[in-house]
Amino acid sequence: MHKDELLELHEHMVQIKDYFREQDSVDGTLFDPYEELDVTPADVHMSKSEHKHAVFVLGNALANAMSEDEFSDAGRVGKRMKELAEDAESKL
Repeated sequence: MHKDELLELHEHMVQIKDYFREQDSVDGTLFDPYEELDVTPADVHMSKSEHKHAVFVLGNALANAMSEDEFSDAGRVGKRMKELAEDAESKL
């Protein structure tokens, strides 16, 4: 995936995050690990690897927001996103 495509994906995922943040039924602290990274789609000067890591961290949070438990489809996606985020972080 090219960096510009990754930035576009990142932007769409942030929009989804913002939607979930507005929902009363979703724990807003799920997104704290993503927010702590301080990498936004607007940060085009940051490396592709940093954006990739941020996308996986955010993907994990989004999947957890949608999951009923770790064995649901979204729960399994969240677990895989966590693994990918850890792998991406090790390559920073």
